[in-house]
Amino acid sequence: MWSCWLVPAFCWLVHLCVAQSLRPQIASPQLATNNPTFTTIALEKPFCVFDGSLSPGKSYEVYLYAMMDSMSMISSAVTDNSSKPLDSTFQEVNGGQLGPYKAAVLNVPDCASPPKLADIRNVKKASDVLKQYLFRVGDDVSCLYDPNFLGVCNPPLASDTTYRFKYILVDETLGIMKDETLWSDPIKTNSVKKSSTIDTWPGRRSGGMIVITSILSVLIFLLLAGLFASVFFAITGSEDSATTETRHISQTVQQVAPRPQASSDRADQ
Repeated sequence: MWSCWLVPAFCWLVHLCVAQSLRPQIASPQLATNNPTFTTIALEKPFCVFDGSLSPGKSYEVYLYAMMDSMSMISSAVTDNSSKPLDSTFQEVNGGQLGPYKAAVLNVPDCASPPKLADIRNVKKASDVLKQYLFRVGDDVSCLYDPNFLGVCNPPLASDTTYRFKYILVDETLGIMKDETLWSDPIKTNSVKKSSTIDTWPGRRSGGMIVITSILSVLIFLLLAGLFASVFFAITGSEDSATTETRHISQTVQQVAPRPQASSDRADQ
């Protein structure tokens, strides 16, 4: 009798421990080449993470929480004392600086039928596969300023800032958390370069490079000048030759042509 319920209980504990030992992962560079950006971070969705906590006949959702990895954090809790998920918004926690905020509500990924990553090579299927497999935090640029927006706001993240993320499994009927992952490892958004650090030419080139560039410029100028000079002399030389030849032909014709006056004298005789 003990074995009848010990085995299912053990399996349930194993699944629970597995879920609670996992962390949200940043998307692979093969799937998201420009990640993180200045204001977004692409994460892998929790495929096969919560399967051990799903009960047949019940509906579930996955909530994604985000927070800054900051020393000013008041609390990292995402539920109240009754296990109900917090509905903290981006504005209420100052963009995640004071605590976690709900960044997204997702369907539970289908572990039995995950997207085929090989389809990414297919241009027609790539976009759909990435939407199924990834979620980009900070991708909604308008929800903060839209007075009619009623969904979960996922506004842009702060640049050069470190964040952590957590997935939780929520029973839709009871409205309570059934399972959760650990907080992710710190993930930092890219930083915007200051104008003073941008490499400009020639202010931040070495003296040697400037000298070499100047010499090359002079050589190119001399080469072009020589080319133009040779073309000019070739054209003017051909014109002089044509003029000389024309004069020579004219003189020859004048010498060979008969004199009309001599012919008339012979006729008189």
